This record gives sequence, C-alpha cells and structure tokens, in this order.
Amino acid sequence: MAVTVVPPAPPAPPATDVARARAPRGPLVRSPLVRYLLVRLALIVPTVLILVTVVFFFMRVIGDPITASQGGRLSADQLAERKAAAGFDRPILQQYAEYLGGLVRGDFGTALTDRREISEVLVTNGAATLELTMWALLVAFAIGLPLGRLAARYRDRLPDVSIRLFAVLVYAAPVFFVGLLLKLLFSATLGWLPASGRASASVEIALTNVTPKTNIMIVDAILYGDPGYILNVLEHAILPALALGLLTAGVFIRLIRINLLETMRTDYVTAARARGVSERVVVRKHAFRNAMVPVVTVMGMQIAMMLGGAILTETTFEWQGLGYVLSRYLLARDFVAVQGIVTAIAVVVAFSSFLIDVVNALVDPRVRY
Repeated sequence: MAVTVVPPAPPAPPATDVARARAPRGPLVRSPLVRYLLVRLALIVPTVLILVTVVFFFMRVIGDPITASQGGRLSADQLAERKAAAGFDRPILQQYAEYLGGLVRGDFGTALTDRREISEVLVTNGAATLELTMWALLVAFAIGLPLGRLAARYRDRLPDVSIRLFAVLVYAAPVFFVGLLLKLLFSATLGWLPASGRASASVEIALTNVTPKTNIMIVDAILYGDPGYILNVLEHAILPALALGLLTAGVFIRLIRINLLETMRTDYVTAARARGVSERVVVRKHAFRNAMVPVVTVMGMQIAMMLGGAILTETTFEWQGLGYVLSRYLLARDFVAVQGIVTAIAVVVAFSSFLIDVVNALVDPRVRY
C-alpha cells in the first residue's frame, strides 16, 4: 500500500512582509524609470553643496577678496573699511552661511572691479558661452558620428587608420593652438572668415534693440529678421566652434568606433547578417543605437570639458562669454566674481549630468534598474 507523504506547509511570512506586500503603491512609484530619476535628482543637492563649499573655502584660503583685489591701492584703514562694508571681517562660518543664503535667493554676489551683479554676468555672458557650446557640439556630432561609423565599418584598413590618426591629433592638440592655426589660415591668410568677436560691431549695436533680447546672437539675429545679420553671426561662429568642437569630435570618433565594433560582435547582429541583411543596414539600424549609449554618457563629461575649454577658446577669439570675463576677473584678482562664476558653472555641470542620465535611461532601459 503506497503511502502519500504530504510536505509540511511553508511557514507563514511575517506580518510586516505581508503588510508591505499588500501596501498600495502608485504607478509612478512602481516605475523603475521614475525611481531612477528621483534618485538622480536628489543627488544634485549634495553634489552642488559640496562643489559650492569647496569653491568658497578655497577662495578664502587665498585671502579675503578685498585685500586680494585692492591691496596696494588702498591704505590699511580703507581696506578695513571696505572689508567691514562687504562683511569679510565676520567669522568664516557666518560668511559661508550668508553666501549659501544668497545662492538660494539667486544672489551670486557683486564683482569688486566693475560692480556688476554676477547674476547679470551669468545671464549676459552665459548666453554667449551656451551659444558657443551648442555650436561646438553641433560640429562634434557632424564630424564625430559619420567618421566613427566609417572607421568601424573599415576596421584596420586605410580609412580606419586615417580616421584614428585624425582623432588622436585633434584630441591631443591644445584648443588655443588649434584656434590660432584656424585664425592664421582662414582669417589672416585666406581672409574668408572673421578672426574675433560674435558679430561685427554694427550688427551687435543693431541687435541690442531686438525685443525680446535673448543675448544668444543667432537667435537675436533671427528675431531681427535680416538675412545679412544672420550670415554675419554664422561667419563669426565658425572658427570658435571648429576650435572647440574638434576636441570633442576626437572623443566621439574613438568612442563610436570602439562601441560599434563591440556591438557588431553580438549575437543579434550576427543573426541579422545570417538573414542576409547588408552590412550598411546592420551598422545603421542594428548596432548604431546601442553603441550610442556610452557616447550619451560621456557627453555630459564633454559638456564640462567644453565649459573649461571655452575659457581658452573665448579668450583666443575674443568671444564675450563666461570664459572671457572669467579670465579678466582672474587677472584683476576679483575673487568674488570668480567664485560666483565658478559656482554657477558647477551648478550647470550638475544639472547637465542629470539631463544626460535622463537621456541615457530613455535610450537604454537597463540603466533604470
């Protein structure tokens, strides 16, 4: 006679686990994408706070801003009076707390040399840096994407070797040196393009009357509605955009080539080839999108590098952006202005990193988990 053995019943889950499992969760909380973005957004606050703290105390280690900018020009009594009026004679922690409170209100301070509000500098000159960065990114994508795909398609052949050599050269060359070469060739020798400025003096004067004024020269020229002004602005943007964009193009070429080669060795690409799909379609439709995921990630780092490279590019081409005015404030030892601009750049880099994370999560669902 067969005996049926009944396995013991599994132990009941703890009440806390049952309650947690039965607890209602909204559709937004269950979404991995929303959870991922909320975590990334929450990390912006401590990141920015750390950056602001480092910049503030580093500037104070150098010395108080009044003495740094006006020392040797004013007497001891005048320096003490200026420091007391600006609050630099107070305890360092009190200055730090007041500075954080000003940042929360959008007050980045006032430059000591020209008495300009740093918020005004960020709006006016920051628009110029944003415009230059966008032009440079456009150049980087226009050069980096097709050359990276071409190098991967002709691996270890003459086109691949030539493109890799070009990528190494444009990445290794200092941006100011490339800018000087471009000015020498296209402006001084050939006379094709202007060597400095965002537009001709007459165009800049005319665009001051545009309403609403965006301080982005190409947008203001479009709002003005004169094709000659638009062409003038574009001509002035070509050389600075090339000088800064070629640096990032070299990074894009190498990244796209490496990731395309790795993606083209995957099983689904091999299956597409087995079905008779042409190599051009395999690269364009099957491999290219997945190869772009690391490029999108690195793009956030490149934006930070562009903001740093913009200092040299804007100085070389006299492009009136944040990098240009920052170099002027550094020469004048105006540490209040330097502190405000560097803090603003740190905030922009932090938010740019968040936006890159958003795009990355939308392109590659694996990032969300």
